[in-house]
Amino acid sequence: MRTKLARDFKQKVRTMQKSDNRLLRVALAAAIMIGGLVAVENDARAEDRERVTILEENDGLFFNSDKHYTQGLRISDLHRVAPDGFWNGAFDLIGSITPIFAPGGTRQDALFLGQSIFTPKNTQIRPPDPRDRPYAGWLYAGASLLQETNRQMLENLELDVGTVGPAALAKQVQNDFHQFIGTDTAKGWSSQVQGEIGAALSYERLWRLPLAGDSQFGIDVIPQAGGTVGNIFTYGEIGTLLRIGTGLGADYGPARIRPALSGTDYFDDRGLDEGRGLYFFAGAQGRAVARNIFLDGNSFRASPHVPKKVLVGDLQAGFSALWSKSLRLDVSVVLRSKEFRGQRGTDDICTAALTFTW
Repeated sequence: MRTKLARDFKQKVRTMQKSDNRLLRVALAAAIMIGGLVAVENDARAEDRERVTILEENDGLFFNSDKHYTQGLRISDLHRVAPDGFWNGAFDLIGSITPIFAPGGTRQDALFLGQSIFTPKNTQIRPPDPRDRPYAGWLYAGASLLQETNRQMLENLELDVGTVGPAALAKQVQNDFHQFIGTDTAKGWSSQVQGEIGAALSYERLWRLPLAGDSQFGIDVIPQAGGTVGNIFTYGEIGTLLRIGTGLGADYGPARIRPALSGTDYFDDRGLDEGRGLYFFAGAQGRAVARNIFLDGNSFRASPHVPKKVLVGDLQAGFSALWSKSLRLDVSVVLRSKEFRGQRGTDDICTAALTFTW
């Protein structure tokens, strides 16, 4: 028994060693990019507090499911923009060459790191069903520029940069976690979408339109429109979010992982009711999709793919609880329409986010 265990352990070590060097380089590059961005603005942020959001999206978080968009993790760090800082210069530069970010708004920036994992419905066959969603992973870092104007309109310009394929570590994260909790591992990761460096540039506007009530208790609606371009995603979006409760002036809905009914990291504690807030929300978003690498496959090489649907919609409902200016919990459930031809049924996506300030 000990001999067999030792042999299995050595085999696993040899397998891991084959990819460790490349994975280490990818992780190191992402760390350097995030570290460099933080260092550039370190002086301007000396008196600012860190507002960190840990967002988890998983089809099995509340329900017994494990398919398609099966896992998403995003960690973000939000700050106010200093008037003489690096990021304020970025706002001014972009505003001088495009019709966005007019002077006079409240500005914030967010840095983030994330990973998304996609699998077919049946993960126990190898090779996987070519008619089902391909295995794929997306490991990325990025930044958002967020500007609110007159406490009624929010602009969000976001850039995501990362890698698709084995270097995204999706196989390792999913199968190691499944081994840890004692469930079956996915068998088809050798057929995943291949390695490709990718980027997605997104811009959107959200409007806060009060319908009834005040800061004590109110109802508002948040229409939004925008688009994303890049070799990872290219799509246009329109949507709306209805909210009922308190603290509605602090944000424009909870943050989500793209593509989704897009909340943002933006937060202004002046909109809370005596430092607290609690609201329920429901909304819908429609997308016209021109490019989705996780369905279309790689840009310049043969890879697993399925024929995508051009029109995709989300329905979302949940709540946001802000116990103080420094602690927040967001929970929601999303029903997503079919994303590719031949897909059997819609998908459920469960989300939970914890935000804290320190």
